[in-house]
Amino acid sequence: MLKKKINPLNVLKARRVEFCPPYFETTYIDPGYNIAKAIDEWIFYNTSGRYFIGSSVDHTGPLKQKIKIGFEKSSEMSYFMLACPLLKYNR
Repeated sequence: MLKKKINPLNVLKARRVEFCPPYFETTYIDPGYNIAKAIDEWIFYNTSGRYFIGSSVDHTGPLKQKIKIGFEKSSEMSYFMLACPLLKYNR
């Protein structure tokens, strides 16, 4: 029988936060067709901590819309950047 540990954050629906706290590790990606939903699903099934995904504006040059992704645990940010196959389509 398969025994899997229950994540309390999933039970409480508290994994995806509505705003990005300043202590989250963040990155930005270009928006594309359905990419935010696909990345949200990948993060939900492959990580265990709290995360943020939402729209943002890039202030470094001309104003462009970006997707902001943030993780509470810096190790999950590293894992996301290395293992998420969806990022290779976002160049």
